[in-house]
Amino acid sequence: MSIEPGKTIVGFIGLGVMGQSMAGHILDAGYELHANTRTKNKANIIISKGAVWEDSVGELSAKCDVLITIVGFPADVEDVYLGEDGILNHTKKGTVVIDMTTSSPDLAVKIYEKAKAKGIESLDAPVSGGDLGAQNASLSIMVGGDKKTFDKVIPLFEVMGKNIILQGEAGSGQHTKMANQIAIAAGMVSVCESLAYAKKSGLDPKSVLKSIGQGAAGSWSLNNLGPRMIAGNFEPGFFIKHFIKDMNIASTSSSRLGLETPGLDLALSLYKKMAAKGLENDGTQALFKLFK
Repeated sequence: MSIEPGKTIVGFIGLGVMGQSMAGHILDAGYELHANTRTKNKANIIISKGAVWEDSVGELSAKCDVLITIVGFPADVEDVYLGEDGILNHTKKGTVVIDMTTSSPDLAVKIYEKAKAKGIESLDAPVSGGDLGAQNASLSIMVGGDKKTFDKVIPLFEVMGKNIILQGEAGSGQHTKMANQIAIAAGMVSVCESLAYAKKSGLDPKSVLKSIGQGAAGSWSLNNLGPRMIAGNFEPGFFIKHFIKDMNIASTSSSRLGLETPGLDLALSLYKKMAAKGLENDGTQALFKLFK
């Protein structure tokens, strides 16, 4: 099976902050797109552009050559793939399924093995880049699975991202995303501390950001989320509740590997404080509120 616009039917499940833009790029590239999400009105924009709505995961799965999922939590992934009305019970042999949710490496391996037993090809391919990366089709895509499957779906990955790397066997994409989230976690704490210090010392945080954002301290979080912190814009490009989920997975995986992660542990504890304040639906940059 070759992946080509006009010939390949793509199914997309999950139209949240990230999925909405990602699905839109696939549709704009000329692929026939079938969509399903828990809340149908979230699919209205995609439908208005030509996507086909499917009432259930099972109905969608039976019609598509490639299925992409980006849902909320590992439990959602397990239900979508392994549930009674799930993908693996309804999709045809030879279909490629790609989970782009940030989820458990162990679950990715489980899905791969069950898919392979049914003649279905599976990849775990979580992404990084937030809402801006999704909107600009510049996501980093970290992939685990068979190289022949990866090579087959590169055309689809290329309409959603720029930095696309096969990291290894099934589960490797999720392990790479855990490394990504561990790097971000302590960094977010540092970004908040830095900008809070700038403000407390009487400096103009915007001016400070111009200086430090281009030096050794520069990072994606500093340069993209720093301005939102300064402006008091805490709308979600990535939900706090989802970041907590990611950090919990990373913490569990690290413990299994015998690795201590004090930076991750600190960040997780602070984000849990945010959730306890009822702010779990704010963007991750809202951590700045703890330092104001």
